[in-house]
Amino acid sequence: MCPETAEPTVVEARPEAPGDPVIELAVIVGRNLRRLRTRQGHSLERLAKLSGVSRGMLGQIELGRSAPTIGLLWKIATALDVTFATLTASDAGGGTAVLRRDKAKILASSGGQFTSRALFPFDGERRVEFYELRIAPGYEEAADAHAPGTIENLAVSAGRLELYDGEETHLLEAGDSILFEAGRPHRYRNPGTQETVAYLVMTYDEAIG
Repeated sequence: MCPETAEPTVVEARPEAPGDPVIELAVIVGRNLRRLRTRQGHSLERLAKLSGVSRGMLGQIELGRSAPTIGLLWKIATALDVTFATLTASDAGGGTAVLRRDKAKILASSGGQFTSRALFPFDGERRVEFYELRIAPGYEEAADAHAPGTIENLAVSAGRLELYDGEETHLLEAGDSILFEAGRPHRYRNPGTQETVAYLVMTYDEAIG
């Protein structure tokens, strides 16, 4: 889901808002990032070179002070060769999980014009992930190439979606779906005048992680 030409923005985690899903996610990502980075023997400087994310920003993320955008997380996950869920996984797990909308972990970019809500629990490393995507009218989101073998299966629920899969552009209406290899740069665009709502199933190759 996303490269950005300028230094990507982050959402400041506000210490005065306990229980805020944004803060909780920032803390979880920070803890996981530090664990994965040190496990792989990377310094902040080396990971910055591998990911294209500045050392300062990586440090802020590790401290849980900033909630990274979708684009930043993809850059970091790709550099570490792990799944997206590996960075966002909490310690809980097992049994039946009910995910309440008001407690949802939502990742966003570009002022919230593109949002991704996880429809699966952040409770461990997964090979399959499920998201609800919302795209504002006229907005386009560019995505970096994911790890080889990554497959995206998108189904449009409302509005229209113009998807560039790295080779050609496909126009999808409500009720349409598409499956494509996400190992090359791709783009999502809402060409309509109403919000686009789509559901994404992301499947990773067994070698990732």
